[in-house]
Amino acid sequence: MPALMQHRFTRQEYHLMGESGVLKPDARVELLDGEIIDMAPIGNFHCGSVNRLVRIFVKLLAQNRCVISPQNSLALDEHSEPQPDLMLLKPEPDDYTTHLATPDDVFLLIEVSDTTIKYDRNQKLPAYGKAGIREVWILNLPEQVLEIYREPHYTGFGSSVILRAGEKACPQAFPDVTIDVTELLRRTK
Repeated sequence: MPALMQHRFTRQEYHLMGESGVLKPDARVELLDGEIIDMAPIGNFHCGSVNRLVRIFVKLLAQNRCVISPQNSLALDEHSEPQPDLMLLKPEPDDYTTHLATPDDVFLLIEVSDTTIKYDRNQKLPAYGKAGIREVWILNLPEQVLEIYREPHYTGFGSSVILRAGEKACPQAFPDVTIDVTELLRRTK
């Protein structure tokens, strides 16, 4: 009897499911390692944190130094198309209207994690490392810390650091940009 194998969807099949209506237009899903993952609804603190990240990076990275891409798809590999909460991408003349960003385009990828911390750390982070994403931040809302991962390799990342309120973060690609972790973690004005 032949061994049973799980089918891994490709990005092409995933898109065909969307085009044919198998996946509804408003479905909150992403493709990771060939599996279609249902995403949790976005809560207020998560949504506001993404908005704050966009505002901070727009202010600090003016002059077209990068494309600030919130909650858009990333062509990670043939079987993965996650939707990170924020990416800082290489400038592209068409602003990525004709193609998705790939790992080589990413300066910094950020996941805002509240209910998804285990999924972000255990599934997405290793996939990002394997794909060669240079730097990943996880804004860990439950633990009120910023996790920074660098030195990607086949199974994840070789370097990590945890920053708390009162400490400063600098994206590796933009060492002149300093971000106060307290500002990223605050809930109110």
